[in-house]
Amino acid sequence: MAKKRKGRRPGPSSGRSEPAQAAGAGPAQHRAHKVEARRARELAAKRAQRASVVRRAVVFGLTGVVAFGAFTMLTRASGPHPIPASALAAAKDAGCTPPDGPSTPSNDAPGGLHLAPGASYTYDQHPATSGYHDPNPLPADPHVYTSPVPETNAVHNLEHGYILIYYRADGTDALPADVVARLASLARSETKVIMAPYPDLPTGTSFAVAAWNKLWECPPTVSADQARTITSGFIGAFRATTNAPEPKGP
Repeated sequence: MAKKRKGRRPGPSSGRSEPAQAAGAGPAQHRAHKVEARRARELAAKRAQRASVVRRAVVFGLTGVVAFGAFTMLTRASGPHPIPASALAAAKDAGCTPPDGPSTPSNDAPGGLHLAPGASYTYDQHPATSGYHDPNPLPADPHVYTSPVPETNAVHNLEHGYILIYYRADGTDALPADVVARLASLARSETKVIMAPYPDLPTGTSFAVAAWNKLWECPPTVSADQARTITSGFIGAFRATTNAPEPKGP
């Protein structure tokens, strides 16, 4: 009698479908992981880009603040300084008048009062220290003139913080030649200082130093040493300071 062949017991029907499902789910899950990874990379890149933009903005902002501060420090004019005691003593010994002018000249005599180019103007004060003026100042060089300069141009220089040295060149009250030479040497060695004859100085005055709305006058008896000390002190007190409306002008 032939032996009965044992048949194999079939497994659960799901056993054969699981590999197919796994094979189908694997690529989909892999693709999902790739999409998620790509999104994560894109998000990280965007965050890094934003952070870089913020860093650059901060750096540029700080650089701008520093540059503005440096520019302000370099371009800001200081206030007027007291006239040195040595200059005041020399002026007193020489018989000069006290420095004339209000304590806040730029407020009492505003700048920017321009005439038409080349127009004439009659000033109440001689020499004039403020008021209407030509739109063009005298050039920075030469520092020393041997003939009178247009006063309307010179007043514009005063508006820009210049110091003008005026002297009487002729007549009984003429400034002595040695004093003229000493003051001319000083004017040539300084910035924003111009020297010129002024025939209409008041009687008894042989030289005067002027800033915006400031005037100091001395008689013909002033010595060369006194004149230089007086003028140097006046320059140090008022040149390129906020005593003038536009002290940083050329």
